[in-house]
Amino acid sequence: MTRTSPPPTPPTHGRGDSAVTLAVVIGAHGVTGEVRLKSFADDLANYRSFNGGKLTLKSLRAGNNGAIARFAEIADRNAAEAMRGTELTVARSELPPLDDGEYYHADLIGLRVVDNAGLEVGHVVAIENFGAGDVIEIERPASEDGKRGKRFMVPMRVEAVPEWNAERLVVAAGYVEGA
Repeated sequence: MTRTSPPPTPPTHGRGDSAVTLAVVIGAHGVTGEVRLKSFADDLANYRSFNGGKLTLKSLRAGNNGAIARFAEIADRNAAEAMRGTELTVARSELPPLDDGEYYHADLIGLRVVDNAGLEVGHVVAIENFGAGDVIEIERPASEDGKRGKRFMVPMRVEAVPEWNAERLVVAAGYVEGA
């Protein structure tokens, strides 16, 4: 089981008490200041304050294509339209604790990746889910001429990723592309 939070490729990972993106405003809804959200969390209703206290959630309900939210600071459609693209964040410390085998995407992005023997493979750049479970995208180190390293994907299953912690993610050698 995973608990997801940020979009697939945030600029930094969410270890420590950094901001973790739980949703993004995708547009206005109606004329009274409600916004449509694309949520990356299991339940946004558990949070009342976003973006360091700049946005206060008044109500949240399911919509046809995502959630519909009302914030105290957004009074009309023009203000709601101006919010398009705004990420809704909370401090990492506000997220619920995890059970064994669970992870937040934000905690994996940016992690160093090694194989079973401890050899450097690259780092996690994205996590995707195409319906059959999470897939970790790994980027190899840059080449000597400065070109970005090749990327490959690994399923986030125990046979492919036997362990991970706050410092590194281990990928079974048979799943390391180009090894």
